[in-house]
Amino acid sequence: MSELKYLLAYPADLQAQVRQVIDGQGLAKLLRGKYPAAHGIRSDRALYQYVSDLKNEFLRNADAVDKVVFDSKIHVIQHALGLHTTRSRVQGKRLKASHEIRIASVFKDAPPEFLRMIAVHELAHLKERQHDKAFYKLCSHMEPAYHQLEFDVRLYLTHLDLSGERLWAGD
Repeated sequence: MSELKYLLAYPADLQAQVRQVIDGQGLAKLLRGKYPAAHGIRSDRALYQYVSDLKNEFLRNADAVDKVVFDSKIHVIQHALGLHTTRSRVQGKRLKASHEIRIASVFKDAPPEFLRMIAVHELAHLKERQHDKAFYKLCSHMEPAYHQLEFDVRLYLTHLDLSGERLWAGD
């Protein structure tokens, strides 16, 4: 398995630069320098409020989000950082849908920028189901630095894979 499995979609020259940083033992230093502290959201209730505030700011007309939680069962190994699920059920003569967002618990101890990127990604699924041009345009509207943050999250996941060290645990 490639040591850069989270970066396979990026150009070879960029992957080579990342390998140089890894070989020089500088990936943790680079990430800590760019993102010095973890966010302060510790509970599912606070996470729900955070995501709801983002939704209300950018997606007022989208369906409501009924539940937002940190989920320890999501494994980034399965390429999931978060999940957006929709459940539909019949109540009498009406069809009722509920939306849930689950964020991998590894991001409970992460910088606020990483949490925002993942929340924006999952919220974008309220409007755009597929990862297409319209989806990423919406993500970039909600978070202008979305693509850089996604790359940096992938660097962090690479660091976790290689060392197992959570950089912001205990902040």
